[in-house]
Amino acid sequence: MEFWPEFLASSWGKEFVAGGLGGMAGVVGGHPFDTLRIRMQQPATACAAGGEVVGRRPTATALFRSIIRSEGPAALYRGMAAPFASVAFQNAMVFQVYAVLSRSFDSHNKNEPPSYRSVALAGFGTGALQSVLLSPVELVKIRLQLQMTGHRQSRGNSQGPLTIANTILKSEGLRGIYRGFLITILRDSPAHGVYFWTYEYTREKMHPRCRKNGDEKFGTMLFAGGLAGVASWVFCYPLDLVKSRLQAQSNPPRYNGIIDCFKKSVREEGYSVLWRGLGAAVTRAFVVNGAIFSAYELALRFLVNGSQRIRLEES
Repeated sequence: MEFWPEFLASSWGKEFVAGGLGGMAGVVGGHPFDTLRIRMQQPATACAAGGEVVGRRPTATALFRSIIRSEGPAALYRGMAAPFASVAFQNAMVFQVYAVLSRSFDSHNKNEPPSYRSVALAGFGTGALQSVLLSPVELVKIRLQLQMTGHRQSRGNSQGPLTIANTILKSEGLRGIYRGFLITILRDSPAHGVYFWTYEYTREKMHPRCRKNGDEKFGTMLFAGGLAGVASWVFCYPLDLVKSRLQAQSNPPRYNGIIDCFKKSVREEGYSVLWRGLGAAVTRAFVVNGAIFSAYELALRFLVNGSQRIRLEES
């Protein structure tokens, strides 16, 4: 008995593979926007390309041009190896867990799609579980994205994800590699509830009964996925800013936890700091999540139809 044919013949296998493909499509499409978001969220001394202290914080467009000019286009994809290496498994797990949880909450009615309540609860649980994997990956990604010419790289050559992870483990231990874990859960659990609810609600409104018959158009998948990403980011963005700052710091830490980071950030830069970089984040969110859901739905249908054709041919 071969593993892959049997695996892909199961609903678990189809959802797992489709989720992985969707995640990879999202990373490729959205990583440059993510790099802008991370840099804009940092204090002013860490924001400017080249590590120079600037009197006026650059806009997303100005920062984009500055990075291209001083570091080259490849800098926008710096740190992509960390999420890309794990995103297939991470996204596969997210969609798999979500599918299992949403079905389990509505186990009494298997002939109808899950209720919106079950969708939100399943998203909440999915967000909490995926934080275990996501928190260390995002920490390494953020450290990579903040390696800038004349700033952190002045201390040595640019480091790769494994080198950075190993350095953190040696200097700070397991606690260091999971810095920001609590706020990752606080960010991702409710945000994933909003995320999946928005997607399911939007696609159903745009294409009635598509949740049951799965016949919506590509544009519906793309728009509903993009809107779901935007809604979830707007909902959790202040927490994301605090998380990015906590995970960007090294020893000795500047912030002593979530509350201290929040207070210092607001005191030093005003309440507007909590929404800094939101434009880049929601632009990225629309592109990334439109790609994720479209790739997921199309891959899932291809796998389902393909397996059906194989079974017909075998019979």
